[in-house]
Amino acid sequence: MAQPTFYKQTPSLTLAEIAASTKVQLVDPARADQRITGLASLDEAGPQHLAFFDNVRYIDQLAQTRAGALLVNERFKGDIPPHIAVLRAKSPFGAFVALSRDWHDDALRPQSGFGLTGVAASAIVHPTALLEDDVTVDPLAVIGPDVEIGAGSVIGSGAVIAAGVKIGRDCNVGANSSIQFALIGNNVLIHPGCLIGQDGYGFIFAASHLKVPQTGRVLIQNDVEIGAGTTIDRGSLRDTVIGEGTKVDNQVQIGHNVTIGRHCLIAAKCGLAGSLTLGDNVALGAMVGLNNHITVGDGAQVTAMSGVKDSIPPKGRWGGFFAKPTKQWFREILAVEKLGRDSAPGANTSSQDAKDEGRE
Repeated sequence: MAQPTFYKQTPSLTLAEIAASTKVQLVDPARADQRITGLASLDEAGPQHLAFFDNVRYIDQLAQTRAGALLVNERFKGDIPPHIAVLRAKSPFGAFVALSRDWHDDALRPQSGFGLTGVAASAIVHPTALLEDDVTVDPLAVIGPDVEIGAGSVIGSGAVIAAGVKIGRDCNVGANSSIQFALIGNNVLIHPGCLIGQDGYGFIFAASHLKVPQTGRVLIQNDVEIGAGTTIDRGSLRDTVIGEGTKVDNQVQIGHNVTIGRHCLIAAKCGLAGSLTLGDNVALGAMVGLNNHITVGDGAQVTAMSGVKDSIPPKGRWGGFFAKPTKQWFREILAVEKLGRDSAPGANTSSQDAKDEGRE
């Protein structure tokens, strides 16, 4: 059986054509007519593949690669095996991604899982729903009353869009997602299995844990991406807001009343408790947990698996449990490690013995 592929066939281009399109320098013009038929990583590339190299940690892979051509910075020119055609670039990875986006534009956003256009016969669309031209609705999706969906959007199989939800143009809602009490901008990508707009976790702590009504909304601005399996609770009184250009990874929990600024990066399995605020350009590593009612300032970064109980100033670099400025955290780790070494059985005690003898 032929090896299956899920994306369109890549073009066959000469190195001269690739150099021109990516605005990089082909070091050996004699190899201008050499053809490249695909992109690959250093360790998997073959003679017809283009790879890139820009990290000294992979120098061993560079020595062993079979790639036919390589995007690489000038500072590594003495490390390139002679069989590789060199495309010199200031930013090898940036040039590689630009070429990949051009060749694999069909991988940038999901399309209909069934190759459909228009509304599938088995989809359920309420008569009062308003769908602009060129909206695709896959089989078994359900679209409720007074929903509005903009042109170019794709609703995946089994997705449920509840009453009154507004979805902008050129959006994608993944299979088996559920969206309610939400207003969504343009060019928003929601991966499969997302749950958006359900109740926030609000109770009065008492014998019966009295439920607090959650009457807010979820507002998702333009150019946001939401990873698979992520949950975003609607607000209790104010709205839960995801700012323009923010990218959220898989399996993230965003609590009620959370405000996330523009162009934030939130990695997998982060937990954002209710009523906290992230500024613009905040980056959270995987599995970060954040306390409620705190503020993380513009441009701050938090390392993976940290627990954040206090507000973080703008451009702060914090990590650990509980999180603190990373320089302080590293100093404390080193101090604890030293203490452990010094107190371990068999540790060198000659220095202490000398002090004791001096006292005697």
